[in-house]
Amino acid sequence: MILRRFRTIAALLACALPALASSKPTADETFLRAAEAYRAGDPVRLQRFAAQVGSGHLLAPYLEYWRLKLRMEDGPEPELRAFLDREGGSYLADRLRADWLKLLGKRADWASFERELPQLIVDDLEIRCYAWLARLAREDGSASEEARAIWLEPRELPEGCHALANRLSENGAYSVEDVWRRVRLLVAHGQASAARRALAHLPAAEKHDEALFSQAMTGPTRLLAHPPRQLEKRATREMVVLALLRLARSDPEAAVEMLQGKLGMRLPEADQKYLWGRAAYEGARRLNPEASAWFALADVAALDDEQLAWKARAALRAADWQAVRDAVDRMSAGARQDPAWSYWYGRALGAQGAVEGARAYYLRISGQPNFYGLLAAEELGGMAGVPEPYHAPTQGELEAVRLDAGLARALELYRLDLRREATREWVFAIRSMDDAQLLAAAELARRAGIYDRAINTADRTAHQHNYKVRYLAPFKEVFDEQARSTGLEEAWVLGLVRQESRFIANAKSSAGARGLMQLMPATARFVAKRSGLREYHPSKVTEVSLNVALGTGYLKMVLDELGHPLLASAAYNAGPGRARRWRGAQALEGAIYAETIPFNETRDYVKKVMANTMYYAQLIGGKLVPLKERLGLIPAKAAGERSSEELP
Repeated sequence: MILRRFRTIAALLACALPALASSKPTADETFLRAAEAYRAGDPVRLQRFAAQVGSGHLLAPYLEYWRLKLRMEDGPEPELRAFLDREGGSYLADRLRADWLKLLGKRADWASFERELPQLIVDDLEIRCYAWLARLAREDGSASEEARAIWLEPRELPEGCHALANRLSENGAYSVEDVWRRVRLLVAHGQASAARRALAHLPAAEKHDEALFSQAMTGPTRLLAHPPRQLEKRATREMVVLALLRLARSDPEAAVEMLQGKLGMRLPEADQKYLWGRAAYEGARRLNPEASAWFALADVAALDDEQLAWKARAALRAADWQAVRDAVDRMSAGARQDPAWSYWYGRALGAQGAVEGARAYYLRISGQPNFYGLLAAEELGGMAGVPEPYHAPTQGELEAVRLDAGLARALELYRLDLRREATREWVFAIRSMDDAQLLAAAELARRAGIYDRAINTADRTAHQHNYKVRYLAPFKEVFDEQARSTGLEEAWVLGLVRQESRFIANAKSSAGARGLMQLMPATARFVAKRSGLREYHPSKVTEVSLNVALGTGYLKMVLDELGHPLLASAAYNAGPGRARRWRGAQALEGAIYAETIPFNETRDYVKKVMANTMYYAQLIGGKLVPLKERLGLIPAKAAGERSSEELP
């Protein structure tokens, strides 16, 4: 009996051993568990999993970097130096050096900081601030003037830059006027917390009323309805200015009404002009036709590049070509180099009869592979083509990039779906490559199915190009089938997908959009229901055929509702209701509609989708239609038409 039971147990164990052996985690699983331990800040678990992976693993440097990063506060300097020496020139070495420099700056260990700084490759604002502090510590007077530039960053500053600002303030580098200028800038950009921090730099005699400031930030309308009786004191008057800035961001028309009333008259002329500039900017971004008139009441010399850009856009919608020129003329040299403003300045000159002047501006950008480069070529009487020949890498060039350690690590990280780390590694590895190396790296990514890296890498070439890789069309049979079934232009669909996901099938945005066509869950569900797909389940949404079917189905619905591919492109990114509201009271040239889209992301998106469409049409043998003709005219808003978001 006992012997029979023993045999039974032995048999069960024999059966269980293979199952136990198969349950042992693979090297991939162990590495991913190590990555999770790092993200959780657990050095003990990280060390255990790292030991299981082993030092011979291709990604072993990541395990070591993670371990050192978690222990950096303990100061294992010999280990840090050993890693930096061993991995010198790599992405991880540069990242660890940046981490270490920030720690050295925080500790004010300037000798060690300045010894390590020259070897840093990637620029970092906080490290720049610590570098200025290091120079100030050894009484380098020029650092103070150089560092003033950070004072006008319209955002919360990193810790090292706050330390620098405090030091400069203690040294008397900032006047009262400088402090108020920064506070206004931050409030104008919606950075109330950063503005409160900047106010701490005011001298005691100029201190503000904290209760008034809180009211200006949280209830500007209440403060403006019952403003302080005395506005002679700067700190009190500024609270009214800040309240008007806050109001202008949410309701520029209400801010304008205040400026035109008794309260506005109580402010100094300089403050009034400043506020008119901000109200005009906010009004222009909301496509208010009165914005151009508001800009006329501002101090044009005080407008920044972003305000001038919207002054120009307001003028475009009003067909005021002289105002377009005036706005562009006032921009900084760097801003004027933007292809948009070269093109529109040329158009303004042409509209005013200066044909040769217009031609000179078009020649500046004609040939550039972008929306305005294509339009400029058409203004010159041509139509931009796809550059040939298509330079393909040699076998030797492919072998050379395949041996690049950074690219190898990136490919392995992509295989493990650690896309953030992989992309950073890849971008670092290709940063100094020439055209031949870039095209070889792009081909390496294409063969691995990492289409976003293939496209973005090929997109960086300056002289040798391969537009078949820049404008890849994987899964073409799927797009071809869906374009035929929906009646959509295949080149347009490909152009949109290139912008949405770069053809990464499992792409997921921070907002939750999924797949090649970046479908939001509600949109996918809506289209599936309308299309009668009873078997639809959210877990299947990244399947290529289903994702493209749902995405093109939605795009077709939007196109049918709005009637124009430019509007449909805008709607795909920002919603049909917004795309309709962005039209004018009069018909608008398509290029003007695109340039005056209020959302920066959508404006850039629409231009790129339309430019992509042009290139895909040539590459896949589609219909060759000039971009200007594709853009056409956007019809005016109809009186009383609905503007709600009918589609998700």
